[in-house]
Amino acid sequence: MNTVLILALVVAALTAASFVFARRKARAQIASIGKGAGLGFHSQPGYHGWFSGIISGLGAFLVMIAGLLTGLGLPITLMAMLVVAVIGSFLASGRIQKDFRARTYVEYFIKTLLVVCSLIAVFTTIGIVLSLLFESLRFFEEVPFLDFITGTQWSPQTAMREDQVGQSGAFGAVPVFTGTFLIMAIAIAVSAPIGLMIAIYLSEYAGHRTRKIVKPVIEILAGVPTVVYGFFALLTVGPAIRALAETMGYSVPTQSAITAGLVMGIMIIPFVSSLSDDVINAVPQTMRDGSYALGATKSETMTKVVFAGALPGIIGALLLAVSRAIGETMIVVLAAGRAANLTGNPFEAVTTVTVQIVALLTGDQEFDSAKTLAAFALGLMLFIITLVLNFIALIIVRRYRARYD
Repeated sequence: MNTVLILALVVAALTAASFVFARRKARAQIASIGKGAGLGFHSQPGYHGWFSGIISGLGAFLVMIAGLLTGLGLPITLMAMLVVAVIGSFLASGRIQKDFRARTYVEYFIKTLLVVCSLIAVFTTIGIVLSLLFESLRFFEEVPFLDFITGTQWSPQTAMREDQVGQSGAFGAVPVFTGTFLIMAIAIAVSAPIGLMIAIYLSEYAGHRTRKIVKPVIEILAGVPTVVYGFFALLTVGPAIRALAETMGYSVPTQSAITAGLVMGIMIIPFVSSLSDDVINAVPQTMRDGSYALGATKSETMTKVVFAGALPGIIGALLLAVSRAIGETMIVVLAAGRAANLTGNPFEAVTTVTVQIVALLTGDQEFDSAKTLAAFALGLMLFIITLVLNFIALIIVRRYRARYD
């Protein structure tokens, strides 16, 4: 068994043992004073137990970290953890008194832990942004920013050595982003109407039993790995579209934007339907009752009252689905190919930002050439686009919710 796992289990066991010991001691002390004595204690026995467990667990955890960093053997580390945990438990349980504010310390520790977890998320995001930004700045030192965002040719192959014959490289990102938005548009064109129709049916027309069965079945699609969707696109959807085109006298490659877009649209249907269903159900029932009272039919109420009221939230759901589609990789790698074609024809092979990032960073690469640094520039632009879409979606959803609070 892994050493770290063993030590982590020991920390958990020592924490639990210290908790049980201190809680029992607190209960025994309260019982020895007499009936109703617990009312005079500032903290319940459970808080005394948690205080002791936290002290022992933190001590053992710090010893575990020190042992791993210094390379101490497992027996020595375990012995040191046991000693520190016993001492911590003894000191903590010795403070069990009527006026000891164990609850205050425990709640302060929980609050501090929550703040630390929040800061981890914040600093992780900042680290991601800074890493993308610094490497992108190195890229833009070699390739002008305007050439990158306005260039129409993407061919990042460059000579890696002075004695190697290679191309100078072309880093115009327009074909890459064109392919990304083309596939995204096809995916939304597929998922938006289907997802909205599913949401309307489940929220307004389906019975409770039907909804209970249909909604989980639809949401199973969200749990299917994207590589499975990619294989489905490559082996089933792509050949089917090619065969259909051949019957009409056209030649369409197996890997194309339409193939990737269709399958990606199927993949994000659960996102659209689930979010839209929640938004539609959030519309107050009084609005429906008022519409019925005025003589409107169920379909008129849905289209002119409920849908109109839920429209801002539905737009937010669609924007979140767009963000999900932009960042997809596996489906596009398998179904759309890697050709950086500047085209609006959905029946041609295209590439996307995520596919190019994978291609640029595959293999043994050194981050000192424009070819590899281009991946960070693409990632930064993709991050900005996704972030803007998420902000717009959140603003729309918050405004929608505020209307009915």
